[in-house]
Amino acid sequence: MITRDAAGQIAECLASAPFAGEIVVVDSGSSDDTVEIARRCGARVIVHPWQGFGPQKNFAVAHAAHDWVLCLDADERVSPELGAAIGAALVSTPAAIAFAMARRNRFLGRWLRHGEGYPDWIVRLFDRRHARWTDDPVHENVTTAGSIARLSGDLLHASAESLDAYIAKQNRYTTIQAEAMHTRGERASVARLVASPLARFVRFYVLKLGFLDGVAGFAHIAIGCFASFMKYAKLRALSAVEPQ
Repeated sequence: MITRDAAGQIAECLASAPFAGEIVVVDSGSSDDTVEIARRCGARVIVHPWQGFGPQKNFAVAHAAHDWVLCLDADERVSPELGAAIGAALVSTPAAIAFAMARRNRFLGRWLRHGEGYPDWIVRLFDRRHARWTDDPVHENVTTAGSIARLSGDLLHASAESLDAYIAKQNRYTTIQAEAMHTRGERASVARLVASPLARFVRFYVLKLGFLDGVAGFAHIAIGCFASFMKYAKLRALSAVEPQ
């Protein structure tokens, strides 16, 4: 787990994974009691300067004592069903070298069941000898050349952040994404600027039935669409200031 100022969440998260052979927490300079709480929960805490999400998670994985690792965020909880599925997957020779789990997101006080909110399939359990996190500074993911299987049970993303904080986070993330894309030489056409948020809305609100999650579902998808627009708008802004 990588952390910073997660004192209000970390204990419940760690308690949801009692099956872990060890707990490694890499903290990037918390100003609250995150480190002390993690240690009281039995974690081995390593303080390490922030490097971006992907590099920070790879640093944490490299310091684990075992090859099979489960990577969690402080605002996530392993449901009992998922915990049982993890145990069953690893009780003998695993059927894959990485496992994806369905993350269920809570937004505006409601557990989402459709759209972007569920099932949000993500790989979090893997054999570090054959898989790793990408080095992306944000929206990192696990890459592997081997097989990936799916586990039953939900990973509960119980974020308690306010709507203001959520929107502010999207603003930060889109800035980081735009800067990374610009560094790679990518450019945003007008068509991409317009089509990306529209396609996202159709996919998640219509095709994946996000409308069934009511106001919370609409707001979650609408903010995601706006974030997509902002990412490409910021990329165009960066390109506009390049010397001609």
